[in-house]
Parts: sequence; structure tokens; C-alpha cells
Amino acid sequence: MKDLLCDGFQEAVSEYLVRHRSIMDVESKLQESTARVNRAIAKAVTSCGCIRIAAEKQRVPEDVSLQDLKRYFGTHLQGDLCEHCKEVVESEIGATLFYLAALCNTLNLNLYDILITENKKLGALGMFNFS
Repeated sequence: MKDLLCDGFQEAVSEYLVRHRSIMDVESKLQESTARVNRAIAKAVTSCGCIRIAAEKQRVPEDVSLQDLKRYFGTHLQGDLCEHCKEVVESEIGATLFYLAALCNTLNLNLYDILITENKKLGALGMFNFS
């Protein structure tokens, strides 16, 4: 399938990724960019304080239905990213998307096709998809 935005992005990544074309480079850059997303979120908590993590055991009644299960699980986050932290996290996620597209290019995969396949799985399997 073709998608102008997704395929255009993947083609741009292919054109502009010059130095790190090796599968080893792409994999390590993808892992590094994911770590940078984690670090940006941690800094939003520890340096800025715009968000707070309030983690505790997720308590779920024994007789809850699968459809109601979502109501008992939270994100453990309190607050919202400030504009600065949001910009940093979005930038780091953008870099992750860049290297994800680069990985797809290296393996001759189409990112849009993968998105379509995963979306179909979600539609067919719903909440059973990633249990």
C-alpha cells in the first residue's frame, strides 16, 4: 500500500541517512534514541517536575470482566508535560521514528504496511492483542 505521509517520511529518511546505514548502526541508533525518550521523560519528572510518577500496585478486583479491566489500570502519571518538556519528548520521539524508518529501509520493509497490519490486528483482536 501507499501512504503519502508515511512513505514520504520513509523515503526522506533513506535519502538523508548517510553515515549510519549499516544494520548495526541503525539498530544501535534506534536503541539510543529510545533511551533518549526515556531520559527526557525522567528529566521532566526529576528536573522540571511538570509530571510526577505516583506508582503503586495496580489493584484489580478478582471478579472484574476483561472489558472493565481498563478502568483499574492507570498510567501512574500525575500532571502534564510543560511546553519545554513536551517539545523535548516530541523531538526525541521524532528521532526514534527516524531510526525506526531507517530500520525498515535497511530490512526492505514498508513502515506503512506494518502500521496497517498492526491496526488490523487491533481491530480483530482488540484487547487480546498485547496481553
